[in-house]
Amino acid sequence: MPELPTDANVLTLPDRWERRPPLLLDGWLERRGISPLSMAVVGLVLAFILFQIVISPAVTLLLLLSQGVSPAEMLNAMAVIIEEHARSLLAANTIGQILGLALPAYLLARLHSSRPLAILRVRTTDIGFVVIAAIGLVALTPVIQWLGSINETIPLPEFIRRFEQSQMELIEQVLRVDTGFAFNLVVLAITPAICEELLFRGYVQRQAERGAGVVGGILISGIVFGLYHLRLTQAIPLCVLGVYLAWLTWRTGSLWPAVAVHFTNNAIAVAIGAYVAKRPDFEMEDLESMEIPWYILVLGFAIFAVSIVALQGMVRRRADTSTASAR
Repeated sequence: MPELPTDANVLTLPDRWERRPPLLLDGWLERRGISPLSMAVVGLVLAFILFQIVISPAVTLLLLLSQGVSPAEMLNAMAVIIEEHARSLLAANTIGQILGLALPAYLLARLHSSRPLAILRVRTTDIGFVVIAAIGLVALTPVIQWLGSINETIPLPEFIRRFEQSQMELIEQVLRVDTGFAFNLVVLAITPAICEELLFRGYVQRQAERGAGVVGGILISGIVFGLYHLRLTQAIPLCVLGVYLAWLTWRTGSLWPAVAVHFTNNAIAVAIGAYVAKRPDFEMEDLESMEIPWYILVLGFAIFAVSIVALQGMVRRRADTSTASAR
């Protein structure tokens, strides 16, 4: 919990990774005693409204209008618009993520402290942390795939399945358009990795940890991340991935390992999407329903466990080194 310095009525936030302590909680929200958990909820709701309801739709509308697409065409010829304006749709989504997810996370952190990047854990980290975290994701991928197949068997209302089916069809339509692999990597892998991590692991997790403890913060951040994608048929694997990202952020004290893992996960999806685009007979559902051999699952679990142990050891060694240097 935050502590009061002896010489001021300003709260500080304990953070073992902070290089310039103390991390002061001297922002407007802190002076008014607003609950951190309440602000975590506010941040999530605000980001959802800005990204999904306000900014992305507005930018999409403006971009399409600027390219001569009439409102009537937007309503009645969506398939044609996707084929002819896929880059504009993806660009609008990217702008929405920057202005609707990343920027609110930064501005809210600024209302907590005069050092918002420290609040968001945007700080340098050991490259070894990043490498091992990415190896852990690769090992976890078949497990996530298996969890997805289990998730699919959970009974859900038909309207939810129809909604998700329409989402997948829309995504496949966009991916089948040749917008360029490098462009897709930027808008579908790099941008979401940075923007979503700033919100979920940077802001929401930090406030949730303050209000619900470390374990509570990790679980809240991970579960909310999984549900935020509005895919209940894949909620379990998405939540597991979210919890892993949250644990990485807390364990390493930096946002960058989670960003790297998030990027790696999305980059794999982009590469698969590029493959699907060249195979009209192949659909994303075919991949999600693929059966994972038991020995691949066991191997994935084993490598993931080794990566967790290795990361823990690296963190302890770095902590010992830092303590020795400080003496």
